[in-house]
Amino acid sequence: MLAAVLHGFLLSIALIMPIGMQNGFLLSQGALHKHWLGAVPAVIAAALCDTLLITLAVIGVSAAAFNIVWLRLIFGIIGICFLIYMGWTTWRDESSETQSTNQGVWTIKRQVTFAASVSLLNPHALLDTLAVIGGSASVYTTWPVKIAFGAACAAVSWIWFFVLMTIGHVASRTAARMSAKRMINRLSALMMWASAVYLGYILYSFQ
Repeated sequence: MLAAVLHGFLLSIALIMPIGMQNGFLLSQGALHKHWLGAVPAVIAAALCDTLLITLAVIGVSAAAFNIVWLRLIFGIIGICFLIYMGWTTWRDESSETQSTNQGVWTIKRQVTFAASVSLLNPHALLDTLAVIGGSASVYTTWPVKIAFGAACAAVSWIWFFVLMTIGHVASRTAARMSAKRMINRLSALMMWASAVYLGYILYSFQ
């Protein structure tokens, strides 16, 4: 069981560290809020969504659903439209340097909704959980070991997301606040658009 925990921990670290739209969003939330706790709802929502995806991957439900062509196509189209729209919204969020320091802060509802969207509609997260984590979990034959493997994977998400939020928060305190927020937001927007293109390519390649 210890080997499965170590396997899940190391595998998830390798998968989660590259900065994608989910990580970029949490970095931007850490930078946007004056107080560290202000971005916690986004972190919890993203971590819960990752935990859900990992759970589905470990028990094999998500892989079965992913093989339904029409369902995959519908979710893919919704994801592309969402990424394009939210990329545009994020790009414009800090377009003016004359904004007050609190004007760009997101409400709890907006944080949770967006975190859930970039987690559940994130092509990288879906592929990582379905193809990599789900496939890796399938090599374990007993449920206690499968659960240990999945729990280790989920723990990495919780730890990493809090670390990302803290990095964004510290960075915004040590640099020009508005410039840092604008830079992070625009980087996040570019990653969302790139993810939309990548998701379109994946859908096309599956046809």
